[in-house]
Amino acid sequence: MTIGYISIGSNIERNKHIAAGVQALQHLFGELVVSSVYEADAVGFPGAPFYNLVVGFNSELDVHTIAQLLRKLEFAHGRPADSQKFSARTLDLDLLLYGDTVINDDSLQLPRPDIERYAFVLEPLAEIAPDLQHPLLQQSYAQLWAAMAKTKPLQWRVDVALETPPE
Repeated sequence: MTIGYISIGSNIERNKHIAAGVQALQHLFGELVVSSVYEADAVGFPGAPFYNLVVGFNSELDVHTIAQLLRKLEFAHGRPADSQKFSARTLDLDLLLYGDTVINDDSLQLPRPDIERYAFVLEPLAEIAPDLQHPLLQQSYAQLWAAMAKTKPLQWRVDVALETPPE
């Protein structure tokens, strides 16, 4: 089994889509390790704030198969096929890490560079995998988070129910 990490984000009907994303991933992979949910302003475009979190999972699937499954889940939860990188979204699922896999091709880059760029990715990853080493930088995610510049409040934890109430 390989351990992987996925970032989850939403700024359209955030509570609904974050909970649905976690449940869909539980259905695919079974038990997840789930970070706190963080609220952060949209980056790269004017828009509603996002909810973000990171989940850890175990799988025997091929890394490209997992990336394709994540894309299908995004579409199933209302993401348009032509959505731009910096735009509002119902559900954004990004494979951050998959074991020690290092890959950089047209369809996938691992480890995902967003880990080093954005607090909304690094802080929840450091929360659930603080001692895990970045496969290229050879530093733990706790070390990377401690070293990240925090010149203003970048985000804050929020209490979000990740379970959908029974109907």
